Amino acid sequence: MIEPAGAIVEVRDLHKDYGGVRAVNGLSLAVREDEIHCIIGPNGAGKSTFFKLLMGLERPTAGSVLYRGRDITRLPPFRRARLGLTVKFQNIRVYQDLTVFQNLFIPLHRHHRPSEIPGQVVRLLGHLHLGGNEGTLVRNLSHGQQQWLSIGMSMAVDPEVLLLDEPTAGMSVEETGETANIVRSLSAQGVTVIVIEHDMEFVRSLNSATSVLHFGRLFAQGSFAEIEANEDVRRIYLGTL
Repeated sequence: MIEPAGAIVEVRDLHKDYGGVRAVNGLSLAVREDEIHCIIGPNGAGKSTFFKLLMGLERPTAGSVLYRGRDITRLPPFRRARLGLTVKFQNIRVYQDLTVFQNLFIPLHRHHRPSEIPGQVVRLLGHLHLGGNEGTLVRNLSHGQQQWLSIGMSMAVDPEVLLLDEPTAGMSVEETGETANIVRSLSAQGVTVIVIEHDMEFVRSLNSATSVLHFGRLFAQGSFAEIEANEDVRRIYLGTL
């Protein structure tokens, strides 16, 4: 298990109840700075709730959320974003009737002078395999390209930690491979990337630190090779635990 002393993001004994249902049940988990960290687990394991608790979109029933050792449990989402946390949820949040440039302009203008924005757009699109598409209407992009643009809009605010919720959902095999390259590129730039994903081939290709959630708890943690070889994890996915 990752030592909290080396963590940029950490949750301690986190609980979240919805009525009589406990979606997160005593979860303690830490993520190191600058790493790619995949969160996997069967449906209902608490993965998406974990993201919402990290971003402050939900308030925990009990437990704490820390960022660089600071307790941010009670901070609203906009203050967490200012600290450096941002999220791209599974549902694509782009403006279909605007161009790629216009979509990126919206978040970029909050952090850059107007004269800097064209260069920033070119930089982002280069990392997203979308170079040359500045003037393309978003509705004319493929599903995968729209997912990449959505990642770019999250990256436009210069986050320290990027949360990706099922970034390859609905993608072709080729697009999934390119998405893995994008994630590795972001990590190489010093961004800590936390990924929720069901596509095990994608997770395998990232070959990163991996945590398995089960019934809202941390069930296993290690390299992907260690997780893949874990018989108990295999039983979870087969539904026998």
